[in-house]
Amino acid sequence: MSDLENLDETNIKVEANSYYMPDQSDPNQRRYVFAYLIKIHNNSNAPAQLMTRHWLITDSDGHVQEVHGEGVVGEQPEILPGETHSYSSGAMIETPVGTMEGKYGMLGKSGNRFDAPIPIFRLAVPGILN
Repeated sequence: MSDLENLDETNIKVEANSYYMPDQSDPNQRRYVFAYLIKIHNNSNAPAQLMTRHWLITDSDGHVQEVHGEGVVGEQPEILPGETHSYSSGAMIETPVGTMEGKYGMLGKSGNRFDAPIPIFRLAVPGILN
């Protein structure tokens, strides 16, 4: 079996960091805005292209926003072996604490499709949980 055939979700590692954006938020209006930085590492010996995204954004009231779309920030990047693709984006929730998680729909060079999981990460106003 070639490296192309072995490309799957175990070869793609996703890291996420979120940041509260106080200048864009308005707690009196239940508007909490967060930016997040995503790093997608291709730990395989074959290229992989990010085709789709699927997010679950949950606030502390249990309200879930589900987001589906093509690519990320208008791109469908090809991530070469050993390379990392980074991008930043944002989300708005109605509570000072929430979470995001999801998956990227990936395409291997040989045409195999697989989902790369995005581990759950927290959205939180600094100091709110201390």
